[in-house]
Amino acid sequence: MKKTVAVFFGGRSTEHDISIITALSSIIKPLELTKEYNIVPIYITKTGKWVSDANLTDIKIYRSGKINDLAAKSKPLSVSFDGGFAINKKRIDIAFPAMHGPYGEDGSLMGLLRMAGIPFVGSDMDASVIAMDKVLAKQVAQANNIPTSAFYAFSKLQFTDSPSATIKAITSKLKYPIFVKPAHLGSSIGITKVKNNDELSNAIEVAAYYDNKIIVEEAVENLIEVTVPIIGNDILTPALVERPLSKDDGVFDFDTKYINGGGKKGGAKTTGAQGYSELPAKLPGDLYKKSLAVAEATYRAIGAGGIARVDLLIDSKSSTVYFNEINPLPGSLYNHNWRASGISSIELVRKLIAFAEQRFAQQQKQETTFDSNFLQQF
Repeated sequence: MKKTVAVFFGGRSTEHDISIITALSSIIKPLELTKEYNIVPIYITKTGKWVSDANLTDIKIYRSGKINDLAAKSKPLSVSFDGGFAINKKRIDIAFPAMHGPYGEDGSLMGLLRMAGIPFVGSDMDASVIAMDKVLAKQVAQANNIPTSAFYAFSKLQFTDSPSATIKAITSKLKYPIFVKPAHLGSSIGITKVKNNDELSNAIEVAAYYDNKIIVEEAVENLIEVTVPIIGNDILTPALVERPLSKDDGVFDFDTKYINGGGKKGGAKTTGAQGYSELPAKLPGDLYKKSLAVAEATYRAIGAGGIARVDLLIDSKSSTVYFNEINPLPGSLYNHNWRASGISSIELVRKLIAFAEQRFAQQQKQETTFDSNFLQQF
């Protein structure tokens, strides 16, 4: 009997559109090709409305804008938690989140699915919360003796109340150039490279537009930037170490990732989802193995599960590998890297579902209640 998999995508996030592509091309299509699952697409609009319809798997309705009409005309979704998890009275066996950023990847959806009592793909709630907070992730890394670049974090309110004091604190702790980032976003949204005091205030305002928490990081000298996708729970399988090719200013931003195709004209041949990376990365000496080791150590320290991508910064002269960020739901699952590593998109989704069921089975064995005589005294 086929199991029913609900794929969640869209959401109230700046990464809404990236989520749609991840769901349709890298999850739903491979799941369909397995012919092993019944698939229920759950699209969440930018205003938070939940929609389920067979037509949601067609990219044309999103390109044309017809999705807005479909969502407006759709009846409210019925969600039941009575003895399981059901959508419109259809029982869901496994959840496959494809939501990037806030209200999904940040642990929000995972908490709901935990309460629903069903297996779900990817990291659990606590690891998702840590991974999607760049500050917390770096603090966890440091606590586990994993190097990070120097950074300073503060709240939007702190900057609004005392902009001069905040800037003074930053410049006293960090040296230029620095990177200003929203603490909870992915896809390089809201990131600015800053070279002097004149640029700093505006960069903070840009980051604060998207987030209430801001992190400022000191640039790594002699930089080589690499990323390592990993799958697994207890036993980890890394893909290839990949080197993104950034623009001339060294910023691997949203346009470079998703719009412009990345890389430099006339440069070396590149491979990747949009042709913007060196795969595998050509690293000197033992830096390749060292990158894999740091990535796996970070994955375990954060408590990630199922799948994640660990981004690293390398000082090529000192051979120091720094943890930068961890993404608990890589865009398009980083399928291009897994294919190059010998794992097809079909095999990948099968593995991720197996990891979800494995973790769920382990959790079911753990006692979560406690019997006492406490209530008898009332």
